[in-house]
Amino acid sequence: MDFNLYTIFTILIVLTATFSYINFRFFKLPTTIGVMLISLIMSVVVAVMGRFYPRLVEKPISVINSLDFETLLMRIMLSFLLFAGAIHIDIKKLKKEIVFIAAYATVGVVLSSAIVGAMMFFVFQLFGLSLPFIYCILFGALISPTDPIAVLGILKEAKIPASLEIKIAGESLFNDGVGVVVFVAVLEIAIMGTDKLSFGQVSLLFLKEAGGGILWGLFLGYVGYYLLKSIDNYQVEVLITIALVMGGYLFASDIHVSGPLAMVVAGIIIGNQGKQEAMSDVTRDYLTKFWTLIDEILNALLFMLIGLEMIVISFNPKIVWIGIIAIVVVLFARFVSVFVPTLLLSFRRSVEKGMIPILTWGGLRGGISVALALSLPRGENRDILVAITYLVVVFSIVIQGLTIGKLAKKLTGPDGRK
Repeated sequence: MDFNLYTIFTILIVLTATFSYINFRFFKLPTTIGVMLISLIMSVVVAVMGRFYPRLVEKPISVINSLDFETLLMRIMLSFLLFAGAIHIDIKKLKKEIVFIAAYATVGVVLSSAIVGAMMFFVFQLFGLSLPFIYCILFGALISPTDPIAVLGILKEAKIPASLEIKIAGESLFNDGVGVVVFVAVLEIAIMGTDKLSFGQVSLLFLKEAGGGILWGLFLGYVGYYLLKSIDNYQVEVLITIALVMGGYLFASDIHVSGPLAMVVAGIIIGNQGKQEAMSDVTRDYLTKFWTLIDEILNALLFMLIGLEMIVISFNPKIVWIGIIAIVVVLFARFVSVFVPTLLLSFRRSVEKGMIPILTWGGLRGGISVALALSLPRGENRDILVAITYLVVVFSIVIQGLTIGKLAKKLTGPDGRK
């Protein structure tokens, strides 16, 4: 079989559909978690078979190696996932919680990046690995953005307070964009050196990426809104939103602004003002179902790929122990990055019951962290960080993802949602 791009994509879709069916039919776990667990099991089976029958698994391993996970997620899938998530956000609810969301997505991400980076620097030294401090900060930046897509459905079933649900959803969308901007800024320092980049230059880069992304998202959102308002044809209107996502995200990289933040802002505009004022009931129904389906298919594909990546990632006992410690470090940093902003803002209004532990345990790490790790310059430092990132992500999705619902129910009680 000729493993060209179409063949590889076909194999991935077939595997995703097969794993989704097996999960729905037998395991009945949340789709993303179930699909990833099955692909992890398949990866272990392939790895074990490879020890006894190396030639038998050469093709599967070569297919996984040929996948550019970073490009696939960061340049293709992420734009669709963020836009699809943003169009379901209720802007009225978002405005009520915007101060908390903004604090978690900015102060929280930066604080978490610094804590993880500083603590992991000493952990690496403890195990005799001399990773540069800037690479430890890079690890903090790539592991800090939360990706609670897999847990949102579980939280809805747990009937947590609506205000807490919007905090988690809003934070997950915005801190993805902010986290990528922080990572890009730190990577720039790592490549060019601290002696060639001043604090002012890094701050300017951050403001251009983040601020420019928000402004570009506003432009895209309102251009899309006026185009949708001028016609009434659901096929064309759905096509306009697809063009908005693909064209807008592509151009964002050319003008060096944050594509993820642009997609979030554009999605919120289309999902609120666009749905309310620019669409008929028929178009609204088709557009909502289309983007919901895109979101679910791409998420299943993404988590299946995360599971399969285990085949090509190298582990040794030392890396596994560092990874276990990193899990604790990341959870501690997440707690601090939630606790500090909440403490500072609690004078404005009371916080929901169980908010801090739910936000801490519900802050899952996902595909973005893996993709950012894989985008690091090739070398020994990259290989170490990729393996540790993978261990943190797998623990986060499997253990935290499967227990956050029970924790939320326990902390908020049966009548938590209001």
